[in-house]
Amino acid sequence: MTDPKPIPRRQQILQALAREIELHPASRITTARLAGVVGVSEAALYRHFPGKAAMFEALIEFAEDAVFGLVNRIVADESDTARRCCERIVGVVLGFAEHNAGIMRVLLGEALVGEDRALSERVTRFFERLETQLRMVIRDADDASLTQRSRAGASANLITAFILGRMHQYSASGLRRRPTEDLDRQWAMIADAVFG
Repeated sequence: MTDPKPIPRRQQILQALAREIELHPASRITTARLAGVVGVSEAALYRHFPGKAAMFEALIEFAEDAVFGLVNRIVADESDTARRCCERIVGVVLGFAEHNAGIMRVLLGEALVGEDRALSERVTRFFERLETQLRMVIRDADDASLTQRSRAGASANLITAFILGRMHQYSASGLRRRPTEDLDRQWAMIADAVFG
């Protein structure tokens, strides 16, 4: 039997950073501490990343690739109604948050306090992009009524606020109140309001 392929050092560093953010949300994570967790010198960290901001950038980029890769596949599936498409998008984002709590805390900006302002702007763009995608799904649905189309912006904002709210509750609960908990019932209420 062959040994499993070793995890590249860059990936080990990012996994350690995400785990530290998940386990110690109120702590500022220094490169010295992160190097200790990974088991390398600080100089080794800097061989893979020019600084801590670049590590956070890589976590955000991972989230963007993972979430929007799935969102794009959902949107491309023309067999779904707009309601079902939005439901699946909500499920993808909240499922990602539930399984990647450290990265979720980066996306919420909790782990970015005191970090480069450009990082906060990038996570803001993450949610703006999500809201834009939802608005387009609602507005462009084949079965969309005139009322639904005219309210697409407000509806997409409501869904995005729901996603953010569930993520904030998950973080504030110490990761006890899962964002996908009771999602079916809550989504049904939101979807009835949005889609009639």
